[in-house]
Amino acid sequence: MPGPFELLTRVVAAAGLAVDAYLHIDLASTYDGGSATVGQGTLFRIEAVLAALAALLVLFFRSRLLRAYAFLVAAGGLAAVLVYRYVDVGAFGPFPNMYEPLWYTKKVVSATAQAVATVATAVLLALPRRR
Repeated sequence: MPGPFELLTRVVAAAGLAVDAYLHIDLASTYDGGSATVGQGTLFRIEAVLAALAALLVLFFRSRLLRAYAFLVAAGGLAAVLVYRYVDVGAFGPFPNMYEPLWYTKKVVSATAQAVATVATAVLLALPRRR
């Protein structure tokens, strides 16, 4: 049985991932269109599904592998939003140019949720294994 600290950390991680999933699905239609093979709206939907799945997995299962998956989803999403905020990567392969050099409310909330989830899942990964 997990202790109260672990339970709270799992809830915090799941909440951060759930907020991330909600905001990405909410914003996806805003980014539909364009000429890239894989549109930004599609990438937002993929992120939403990955984050929702990670939220459920980290909340209901104690597997280190699933915690690592949740960490990678949260940290990868945070890295993407920061890179595309500060670096004009440009389009590459089938992916569009997603450079967006501004902060708006939903973007700030999403980045914050991803940061919280990243820290919480890192803490979960650092917890000692219990038998």
